[in-house]
Amino acid sequence: MNLKHADTLVVLDFETTGLSPDNGDRAIEIGAVRIVDGKITEQFQALMNPGIRVNSFIEGYTGITNTMLDGAASCSEVMAQFCDFIGDDNLLAHNASFDQKFLDNELSHISRTYKGEFTCSLLVSRRINLDAPSHSLGNLVNQLELSEEGSFHRALFDAQMTAKLWLHMLAQINETYGIERAPFSLMQQIACTPKKQVAKILQNYSIQNATL
Repeated sequence: MNLKHADTLVVLDFETTGLSPDNGDRAIEIGAVRIVDGKITEQFQALMNPGIRVNSFIEGYTGITNTMLDGAASCSEVMAQFCDFIGDDNLLAHNASFDQKFLDNELSHISRTYKGEFTCSLLVSRRINLDAPSHSLGNLVNQLELSEEGSFHRALFDAQMTAKLWLHMLAQINETYGIERAPFSLMQQIACTPKKQVAKILQNYSIQNATL
């Protein structure tokens, strides 16, 4: 069981040449923030040259051009630095299965790995923000009035907004269930629990820990 708190982790986001490393797609930007005890303490951002051309759709979608990538460090160099940045921390992303695939793929090229575990703010949001018409990051940020100046589909801004969404949801859980510092393992459990059972799990956790 992962005994670390959910308010201490690394939030990450990739921009990529396409949807899947299985199709040969590579990362072109990594953005991340470190949260420690509910506070953002550090950030990491870098473009990376994947050694392949980015198509016009991705250029328009992200604003990251081939010219920008021509002068960027290689994926191997950036990912080695990012692996050092992660350290032993747990990891969070919005639609984490996407980012985890690219993280695993990019680190496989340099024979590196990480010790922390993943969870997904999108899956947790589907179980916590039941009235949200959409659980896309942009929609949630606007609905919950978390927005700041910046551009979605750039890695650092998306990571920053995911961090704000995560801390907001932890605060919601604390307000509703009295769970001041939810463990990371509890949030992992919520992410894969049917919606109708989430309230019971949180209530039971709150009761059990109130008696300890």
